[in-house]
Amino acid sequence: MRQSAGLLLYRETPRGGIEVLVVHPGGPLFAKKDSGVWSVPKGEYGPDEEPLAAATREFAEELGQAPPEAGFVDLGEIRQKGGKWVRCWAVEGDLDVTAAVSNLFEMEWPPRSGQLERFPEVDRAAWCSPDDARERLKPAQVAFIDRLEARLQGTARAGE
Repeated sequence: MRQSAGLLLYRETPRGGIEVLVVHPGGPLFAKKDSGVWSVPKGEYGPDEEPLAAATREFAEELGQAPPEAGFVDLGEIRQKGGKWVRCWAVEGDLDVTAAVSNLFEMEWPPRSGQLERFPEVDRAAWCSPDDARERLKPAQVAFIDRLEARLQGTARAGE
């Protein structure tokens, strides 16, 4: 079973709403795709690694910046179309997307050429509204936005 762990960074807007941070996959296969291919910063982990530790490691690798150190809220798991399970935590914080620098991966490109090329794992990151994130994210990951909003609304009601 393939498992990934990720972080959904969010911040409050001046108007009282929130924005979430999403990332676009790098490489030639996604270069011309937008809607439905973005993701939370995430990556696979093995049986000897704690999921939250993997999520924070992957965040730093994909964005070149460390995530916040505390305040993680478990948003549970989802199963993506390809069968991979993704567990996600929300955490409040800020990040300069213009300074994001991703790690690289290798793949044969062009296909069947025998040439290995290196590409960034993430080619861009963006802050967006929850509704915009729902349009951009892989369909199964939309549940993380819904769960975050439900948690935040529950917290606001409890503090009223």
